[in-house]
Amino acid sequence: MILPFFQVDAFAHRPLTGNPAAVIPLEEWLPDAMLQAIAAENNLSETAFTIPADGIDADFHLRWFTPTTEVGMCGHATLAAGHVLLTGSSVRFATKAAGTLVVRRSGEQLEIALPIWKPTASAAPDVLEALKVDGPAFRATGAEDVVIVLLPDQAAVRAVRPDFAALARIDALVAITAPGDLQDIASRVFAANVGVNEDPVTGAAHAALVPFWAERLGRTRFTACQGGSGDAGEGRGGMLECALDNDRVRLSGRCWTVIEGSFQL
Repeated sequence: MILPFFQVDAFAHRPLTGNPAAVIPLEEWLPDAMLQAIAAENNLSETAFTIPADGIDADFHLRWFTPTTEVGMCGHATLAAGHVLLTGSSVRFATKAAGTLVVRRSGEQLEIALPIWKPTASAAPDVLEALKVDGPAFRATGAEDVVIVLLPDQAAVRAVRPDFAALARIDALVAITAPGDLQDIASRVFAANVGVNEDPVTGAAHAALVPFWAERLGRTRFTACQGGSGDAGEGRGGMLECALDNDRVRLSGRCWTVIEGSFQL
């Protein structure tokens, strides 16, 4: 069996930045165990699988797998799938847990519209202990749960050295965030519970981070950067343009196909 294969850097200002995702368009679903094995073989934070949709509300069905499990929503791999499959001005993806997600052209960028997950203050002593930091914590619930920890500045975000074994026991995406140095906001996101210690750019986390920061910044449009650990420039990351639009979070960025070929089984 030969399957088309694309590796796309999403939310990337140039190739080899942003977050890489594999995109494998299928004609019909393979067994779940096979999809998971392919994602494990790719060993990227996400592999996106699609099949054509037979209804009028979506163009494709979309599922996402980390190397260890299927997840409820993934923003960067959806943007990557849009980059591969978009032939007009927009493409619609039907998902199991996140509803219909639409990717649109926006100049040289692509835009994805995600549901809003509004965070509220929440005690999270296990998260703070795993991160080895102190700060106010917030939790948002959606297709993926997100715990946000607010830190004073981007230097503090860069300096965090988590206990990943402890984070793996927390059933949520964990985001640390602060005002950015060059962008309006900065963050790092950890998904150790699904086999991804640190994710370079996480659209799902921004479904919660955008309403969180819109309230604090007093505006609905701003820029964001994610990634990097330790000294400035260390670690992989990317940039997003963010907007809060009624009941949707809109994230924009560029995508680059860096590998195109076939996956052979």
